[in-house]
Amino acid sequence: MTSTDGSTDGSPGGIPADTSRASLADGVRFAFGTLTVLPVRVTRWDRPAAGAGMRAAPLVGLVVGLAAAAVGAVLLRAGTGPLLAAVAAVAVPAVLTRGLHLDGLADTADGLGSGKPAEDALRIMKRSDIGPFGVITLLLVLLGQVAAVSELYGQGGARGAVALAVSGVSARLVLTLACRAGVPPARPDGLGAAVAGAVPVRAAVLTALAATAVCAVAGGAFGFTGSVHHVLAVLAALGAAHLLLGHCVRRFGGMTGDVLGALAETAATTALVVLTLG
Repeated sequence: MTSTDGSTDGSPGGIPADTSRASLADGVRFAFGTLTVLPVRVTRWDRPAAGAGMRAAPLVGLVVGLAAAAVGAVLLRAGTGPLLAAVAAVAVPAVLTRGLHLDGLADTADGLGSGKPAEDALRIMKRSDIGPFGVITLLLVLLGQVAAVSELYGQGGARGAVALAVSGVSARLVLTLACRAGVPPARPDGLGAAVAGAVPVRAAVLTALAATAVCAVAGGAFGFTGSVHHVLAVLAALGAAHLLLGHCVRRFGGMTGDVLGALAETAATTALVVLTLG
């Protein structure tokens, strides 16, 4: 996720308030331009574009997940084992996001683990270094993701590929839901403030239903039970992220860009773990 400076007019995050509706193209450019390192030019940086961009976040997740699946498939076809293919596949989302989701996860872990009041915890999260809570959390999450993908690849390359795509969609769908109306920002500036509350609740619900349906269709490649299993993985990912978001809002007074990164990694890991079960 990248941050863009804009002129301020009293709207959160220094993002200009614009009453004109953002087009689908505006939203897609905003989503890919802020959530990936892909060379996409963000043509609008205002509240409508932010809302449209967060609604398009699951599309970004699908692209990132398919890229991870493609890298893993190439290595498996080249004769590598499931573990090495899993390591490479898990590295792809980190590369395509410049590690910012993982950085947000580490910063959020340091802030929550500090036990300090909200203002001090937010200050800790803004520091460039990573504390012990962040290091431990990063290590465990990445190990969990690699272990889960490796196990899924052991069940077949298609299992791992679909799981990576569903994990990517789930990870970005939680961003849509976290940016729904009613979720406050913890700071008056930054990406969190720019996108907080930018997605109407109805739009967030419709996006969630559409993304879950796509995951159900993907899981249908393994039969009806596969479809149900993948839907349950998405629901578990959303549930885990919802619990974390609620805790962060209570702890920090709202959500931040770091919290969004933590939500994405939590959802991705949860989805992968659930898909290894049963």
